[in-house]
Amino acid sequence: MKRKPIIAIVGRPNVGKSTFVNRIVGRRQSIVDDLPGVTRDRIYFDCEWQNKPFTVIDTGGIIPGDEDEIMLSIFDQARIACDEADRIIFIVDGMEGITPVDEDIANILRRSNKPVFLAVNKTDSPSHFANAAEFYSLSLGEPIPISALHGSGGVGDILDMVTDGFETDEAQQENTDIKIAIVGRPNAGKSSIVNALLGENRVIVSNISGTTRDSIDSKINYKDTEFTIIDTAGIRKKSKVDWGVEKFAVDRAIRSIRECDVAILVIDASEGISDQDKKIASVITEAGKGMIVAINKWDLIENKQSNTINKFDKILANEIPFLAYVQRIYISAVTGQRLTQIFDKAKEVYAECTKRVSTGLLNKIINEAYALNPPQTIKNKKLKILYSTQVGAQPPTFVLFANNSDLLKEHYKRYLENKLREAFGFMGTSIRISVRERQGKNK
Repeated sequence: MKRKPIIAIVGRPNVGKSTFVNRIVGRRQSIVDDLPGVTRDRIYFDCEWQNKPFTVIDTGGIIPGDEDEIMLSIFDQARIACDEADRIIFIVDGMEGITPVDEDIANILRRSNKPVFLAVNKTDSPSHFANAAEFYSLSLGEPIPISALHGSGGVGDILDMVTDGFETDEAQQENTDIKIAIVGRPNAGKSSIVNALLGENRVIVSNISGTTRDSIDSKINYKDTEFTIIDTAGIRKKSKVDWGVEKFAVDRAIRSIRECDVAILVIDASEGISDQDKKIASVITEAGKGMIVAINKWDLIENKQSNTINKFDKILANEIPFLAYVQRIYISAVTGQRLTQIFDKAKEVYAECTKRVSTGLLNKIINEAYALNPPQTIKNKKLKILYSTQVGAQPPTFVLFANNSDLLKEHYKRYLENKLREAFGFMGTSIRISVRERQGKNK
């Protein structure tokens, strides 16, 4: 399928760019808040208008000449978005009128040699439409009054204009990308890993923790396999998360875990394993997603010896014992050490997550495990496993039909899980086992 056209949404802070994106995406996807500078990175969404598919980029607010580190990075991200885009929608605030910053941005956009469409936002009623006329002075063509919040005014008109000439696509191909979510505590190096994997400054990297606010998708082909990499906000302890933008960002990161295929849990080697790392690992496990533990900043560990990795492995096994089935890689986003193993391991883990076992072979393994170590009798009743089958994947999910579901205790379920792993692998993925009572049989 041909590359979708790209539309960049640009403008100064707090003019309603993310609200406009949410309007055309059809859901509250970008974080919206009254604080300027909420959107910091460029964020990509697949959209469709009148059966014309395209990609929209939500960018951080531009303030040309601002010396603040974050604002300079936002401006850089917006510039890259404009370079990538086929067409640009420049959003201004109709209630505030033209500002010097609007004029500076307009000068930059005119030099981009890209088609620019001027949207005058916050014109919520016909009485405000006259406010749009003054924006003719920006020399960017006809100003289109819109209300991104209410979806009124010329929202449909500007989308008709900007998508004019785009091809329709009646037969959308199924997305077969392997979705990788990069998750972990703030400042563990997640964004640096993403940028190193992509070979570009895809997301803002800063020593200021909490720089990444949104979950950001990037696509890459590695060894003929398509991957979607999702950089997420750092997940702090719940008690330390302020209500508002950060809470939404953390919620978005957790949702990205639930929507991915494989989660890469990034641990800072220089700080060791924290309780928060354990909690994030639990979130991934409970979501039933594939997992890889990536110990980042390995280059900062001094006096490494041949057994240093083995020592760290033992610490991981002691601190997070339920991750015994998860692969670990020791990487450095700065030096690139073992970084591409993320793709290789993710492909392996994805194959394990989607693995299916034939019913005959499954019953053979379960019956052998039962004969080798029968469950204990409870109140003169003994568990009898009559039949087993796999009912799902991602994660591999098994149903055991038994005489009495209450007789399958957690310790015996873990025993059966270990036997399934010995027989079939399932490295990097959790396994779910449930019990159903066979109807019409004596218990």
